[in-house]
Amino acid sequence: MSTSYNYSSGDSVSELAIVDTFTKLIFGEESRYSDAELRIIQALRLSDDNVALDNHHDMGIYLRAMGVDEMIRLVSRVQDQMASGHNRPPRRRGSDGLHPQRAGI
Repeated sequence: MSTSYNYSSGDSVSELAIVDTFTKLIFGEESRYSDAELRIIQALRLSDDNVALDNHHDMGIYLRAMGVDEMIRLVSRVQDQMASGHNRPPRRRGSDGLHPQRAGI
C-alpha cells in the first residue's frame, strides 16, 4: 500500500516528507520517486557535499550509516535548503570527487 503525505507545511517541506524520502533511498525504491521526493533528493545533494555527486543507491548507503543525531541535523539542513530556494552547484569532495572513506583517505 502506498502512503501519500502532505509534503509541505506552510511554506516549508515537512520533516516527515524528508524522512520518508530518506527511507526510500535507504531501501532502494528508485522507481517510485514523486516530483516532490526528487526535489527533496536535490535539496539533500545541495545540503551535504558527501552526496552531492552520488547516485540514489550510494545516497541510500550513506544515509543508512548515519546515526540518529546526524540524521536529525541533516533533515533540518534539507528543510532549510528547500525553504531558502537557493541553488548552488555541488562542490567536489576531493580532487577525484570521491568520499574520503571510499578513496582510502
